Amino acid sequence: SFQNTAHGTQNTTTAQHSTMSSQGPYGRQGYQANPQGYGGGAGGGAYGGGTQGGSSYTAPTYGQGYGASSYSTPAPQAGTYGVGGGDDMSGYGQSAGDYQNDKSSTDKSKGGKKSIALQALNQNVLIWAGFFSASLLIYSLLSGGDFSFLMTYGAMARMFGFGILNVKTFKSQRATGVSIKSLQLYALVFFFRLTSIFRHEGYLPYDKSGDWLYHFIELMSLIFTSAALYGCMVPFKGTYQHDLDRFGEFNVPPGFGAAYLAGPILVVAIFIHPNLNADFLSDVAWTYAMYLESTALIPQLYMFQKQASGVVELLTAHFVAALGFGRLMEFLFWIYSYHELASSTGSRLPGYLALFSQFVQLVLMVDFFWYYYKAVRSATPLVLPTHGGLGIV
Repeated sequence: SFQNTAHGTQNTTTAQHSTMSSQGPYGRQGYQANPQGYGGGAGGGAYGGGTQGGSSYTAPTYGQGYGASSYSTPAPQAGTYGVGGGDDMSGYGQSAGDYQNDKSSTDKSKGGKKSIALQALNQNVLIWAGFFSASLLIYSLLSGGDFSFLMTYGAMARMFGFGILNVKTFKSQRATGVSIKSLQLYALVFFFRLTSIFRHEGYLPYDKSGDWLYHFIELMSLIFTSAALYGCMVPFKGTYQHDLDRFGEFNVPPGFGAAYLAGPILVVAIFIHPNLNADFLSDVAWTYAMYLESTALIPQLYMFQKQASGVVELLTAHFVAALGFGRLMEFLFWIYSYHELASSTGSRLPGYLALFSQFVQLVLMVDFFWYYYKAVRSATPLVLPTHGGLGIV
């Protein structure tokens, strides 16, 4: 009887199981009765999203037995990794586009910098090409091939340098980076030289340029120097960097530091000078200009060194380089002619001293010439290193 009872119970359980299997929500009859329960309705919804056709199946949700809260998968947003709205790839494409735009902007920026640098380089080349072209023209017309044209060539380089300085000062309307002390010393140089060569011919070039061109060049140099000095002291005084132009300002009134160079050199010129003009004042004036010119750039170089950044404006650098080039031309001339600078007693000490003073100036400018060459070659601002001590670059 126990087996019969168990067998009956098993049959009852099997029948119930068959009923649940055929009629339950996962049963064949359940699906056949409402095949739209899995999203087959006209609405095309998923898991009971149908709108027609009777009852529909709603998929069990997470947490349905816990307060009816449910978890739903976040709906994909259009424009993200190409999902939504058909085959829209705008999300990924946007990122790629941004990268391409950034890269394009960077390339344009680099290209712009290169273009600016190239324009600056072309400007540098044109400036010096114009000077050398004019030099060759004057040499072919007025020199006669004489070696003494190097004196005129050096004077032309100085005039060229002060011309650049005036362009820089008056075009930018700024006196930044310019030493008034150096301008004062150069004004004395040209003034005393002119007082000598206008009255006598002992220190003039031997070729045709010594007839009038050399006088004209020195006069124009004095005019350019005076104009630059005026610009720095009057209309653009507010931009003049007095705090950097402090060479020699020790126990002297502000702005008179150049007296430490002008005074002692005058004493040396009075006692050690050649005698080509056979006139004491004329010989001393020319010798004073020669010696003083060898030191006139020291305040400017000192000012360069005092700049915190060490950056020198390129036109100011052209100005200083032109003065140095002019001094180099004269030095080459006096290497072969220094023996003519003899005193009234026949001593060649004035010639040796003239060579020594010019050589010292060139040595002081060695660093400057190197960094100037690098700046012109790369069309970048000239940056000088800073040193201690005397403060010469």
